[in-house]
Amino acid sequence: QVQLVESGGGLVQAGGSLRLSCAASRSDFRISAMGWYRQAPGKQRELVATRTNAGITNYAAFVKGRFTISRDNAKNTVYLQMNSLKPEDTAVYYCYANGYGPEYWGQGTQVTVSS
Repeated sequence: QVQLVESGGGLVQAGGSLRLSCAASRSDFRISAMGWYRQAPGKQRELVATRTNAGITNYAAFVKGRFTISRDNAKNTVYLQMNSLKPEDTAVYYCYANGYGPEYWGQGTQVTVSS
């Protein structure tokens, strides 16, 4: 088993930046991909970005050019640099990890963007 611990959320004005971090509780746990999803009030959880061990990234169309995902594979850590934030980016952001089959989720970190 592995736990995912997120940090870095908060309140920011539109146009600002935040950096989210997520660390797995075990650095020796085999993870094939990590990433971020988000869920806004009244909406379904949606993909933000993922990155595989091989460095293959997948971004949602609404964040391309604004958000950048990166990983430290050795530490089982994933980051999300969010720039040019918009009020519609307000959501709870969840860290995700795929352990070569089993999926794991963090508890979420709130990101609020004021206009």
